[in-house]
Amino acid sequence: MTVYGITMKQRRDKASINHIIITTLLRRRRLHPAIIFISAPLLLLFSMLAPSPIPSVTFRSPFNSHQQLLFGLPAGGGSLGRHLWSSTHSDLYYGCSNATHNFSNAVTKTHPNRYLLIATSGGLNQQRTGIIDAVVAAYLLNASLVVPKLDQQSFWKDTSNFAEIFDVDWFISFLQNDVRIIKQLSDEEGKSVTPYSMRVPRKCTPECYEDRVLPRLVKKHAVLLTKFDYRLSNRLDADLQKLRCRVNYHALKFTDSIQAMGRLLVERMRMKSKHFIALHLRYEPDMLAFSGCYYGGGGKERRELGAIRKRWKSLHASNPEKVRRQGRCPLTPEEVGVMLRALGFGSDVHLYVASGEVYGGEETLAPLKALFPNLHSKETILDKEELAPFAPFSSRMAAIDFIVSDQSDVFVTNNNGNMAKMLAGRRRYFGHKPTIRPNAKKLYRLFMNKNNMSWEEFASQLRTYQVGFMGEPNEVKPGKGEFHENPSSCICQDSEAKVGEVPYPPNQIRESLEGDKMDNKYTDIGDITEDQFNEEEEWSDVHYLDDTRQIEFQGYRMDSVPGLLLKHDQPGLEEFFLD
Repeated sequence: MTVYGITMKQRRDKASINHIIITTLLRRRRLHPAIIFISAPLLLLFSMLAPSPIPSVTFRSPFNSHQQLLFGLPAGGGSLGRHLWSSTHSDLYYGCSNATHNFSNAVTKTHPNRYLLIATSGGLNQQRTGIIDAVVAAYLLNASLVVPKLDQQSFWKDTSNFAEIFDVDWFISFLQNDVRIIKQLSDEEGKSVTPYSMRVPRKCTPECYEDRVLPRLVKKHAVLLTKFDYRLSNRLDADLQKLRCRVNYHALKFTDSIQAMGRLLVERMRMKSKHFIALHLRYEPDMLAFSGCYYGGGGKERRELGAIRKRWKSLHASNPEKVRRQGRCPLTPEEVGVMLRALGFGSDVHLYVASGEVYGGEETLAPLKALFPNLHSKETILDKEELAPFAPFSSRMAAIDFIVSDQSDVFVTNNNGNMAKMLAGRRRYFGHKPTIRPNAKKLYRLFMNKNNMSWEEFASQLRTYQVGFMGEPNEVKPGKGEFHENPSSCICQDSEAKVGEVPYPPNQIRESLEGDKMDNKYTDIGDITEDQFNEEEEWSDVHYLDDTRQIEFQGYRMDSVPGLLLKHDQPGLEEFFLD
């Protein structure tokens, strides 16, 4: 049976076939000796010179050095039945987040003696969720919001404050009609005020805020909500969801220096190639440790990742095989490369890798680099002097990667963490640019079975599994899934839009985007498992259209209809995971 990796056994089989051919010729008594004399060497020479059906490149596993990983992938890309660099019917959708006439403004709604403060939690994108929801919480409580305090005690120990990451003046002015925002809390005499500190449950509803927070706010006048991330219900009425979108996609704009560096990176990537892919590889030691996965590194890997895993005291013991079956393990860099090749991206494609330290280092990256030699990162594109002002600050470095990933033609994420969700939603809001997320649960079984099929069979099956995971419009039912990943309340459909025409947002939003220099005109850059989770853990509850919808697409091949909607059976990582 043919496999896409040419093994030593196949080479031995090839030699055996050559021997059989020559032996058969010699045994054919009816053949003239001269024919045998001429034919046998020619056949042998042809066999030696004839290329293998699929070129082969050999790599060694970074963990099991005695094992050889043999590839025979084609250098060129395949075909998806669609353009690789765009989404189907994306021109029919646009972001729309204006408030309706029923939405009260800040002037008439804000109580003069109520102040809400929040302390965010986690990495940059997790903190972003807290900032977004803090604005909504302040609106619900009729309170003034004090500019949020960023988490400086998390894993990365980033000392940056809000104004060093985001344009604070823009944040305040853009939202002035929605919520009154002040830079600091002080009384009428200018003295500091100590707020009452408390924490609300996860997914706290508007009624929850009214029952739990409002009485304290009325009594104490100032309340600080701690560890504020995912502390607001995912399901709100449309006006509140649109407020979330105004904060996320328009009010939260990175500082000028961060935007300038992100713009510089994008420009340099464009100089290298017309199109490029941004890959959020997410193969850092902390990610692998948190996931509870095992990648074949033996006792050394178990000790190293086990030590990191102890940082999260609430995590239960992991069953690596069960976790992988459930699709909760990030793909290896090698598997990501094979997936992209099967989806149709050739070796000439340029990849920007948005990632921190890769577990296993250069050896782990070697197979990906062999498949896609044009591999870049901010460290390889920028000089040390250019990167120096940002390098000591993890959130600023993450913000730069966020900008490049957002502006990429195709974004590929290797997990379902905070950055992946934020970018997936943003790319939907601003034109449904392709966002590829591995269907890890299905791909696990496919990779396990890869040696029992041809490359063509493997690639075709992978493309089938990826239907519904490519960032196409309406992949996810409206209102389902984590809102930042699927902001359906903020996406409108223009059924009369002409092909190639990109509808603009309403006037209020359009004005906020004037003067933009980036390519896409928008640079305000910003299955539940059976496991038991504690109160700090939360899984996305994405529900996709049933498999039965396939019946409606009769006459089409599965791997040629990327807009086909399949049920999503991949569970996401906990939303509190720090990225």
